[in-house]
Amino acid sequence: MFKHHDKIERNSVLLLILTTILVSIGGLVEIAPLFRIEQTIEKVEGMRPYTPLELVGSKIYKREGCYGCHSQQIRVLRDEVERYGHYSLAAESMYDFPFQWGSKRTGPDLARVGGKYSDAWHVRHLVNPRDVVPESIMPGYKFLLERDAQISGISADMEVLRKLGVPYSDEMIQNSTSDAVIQGSNDRDADALQKRYGGKVNVHDFDGDPNKISEMDALVAYLQVLGTFVDFAKFEPVKTPTPVIPAKAGIQK
Repeated sequence: MFKHHDKIERNSVLLLILTTILVSIGGLVEIAPLFRIEQTIEKVEGMRPYTPLELVGSKIYKREGCYGCHSQQIRVLRDEVERYGHYSLAAESMYDFPFQWGSKRTGPDLARVGGKYSDAWHVRHLVNPRDVVPESIMPGYKFLLERDAQISGISADMEVLRKLGVPYSDEMIQNSTSDAVIQGSNDRDADALQKRYGGKVNVHDFDGDPNKISEMDALVAYLQVLGTFVDFAKFEPVKTPTPVIPAKAGIQK
């Protein structure tokens, strides 16, 4: 093998082919077993798909590249847990396509930002971040207040997500536009919406302007649910069974 090493290094095409084969084998060894492990994504109580308005907000979050400066993954390290809260679970990202874990933090992690600040704080922060965080280098997003949220076509996105495994029902998809309007309003009957998505859905005007559903409404609605689905006071992680090592047989005299 080693006597051919010099020949491989001098032949770029051969080196590329062999490197591709080795990387493919390594990738299969790491990835293939995950498809046979039932607990790859641990089932947890409280998880639900995003409402139409929250889903529009998640699209705006990705469109504006928020993932470039904010991760949504709290590692199991002690300093991370003490700063941000309970470490992230795989199930919390099971309905995110693509997931927003991230690997860079110019700003803080947002995995548990839901409910941490008021709607007014988020709006002010997004309009001019330095109003609430003087040292922030984040750009302002005042234009979100002026733009209407594109909620009329969100049903098509929900259809696609259902094909990917997100449990949107026909009823959820058919009522997507009205559900988005209801969630971002103060004076509409939200019983049907909360029946579809749960009683803990935030239903009110988010941006301070009750006369329209803006992109700011959608983005703040999305931010306010991050990390709020799972009740960690009741969460118990699945314990990995300890392998039984047979005792060595005694030496008989």
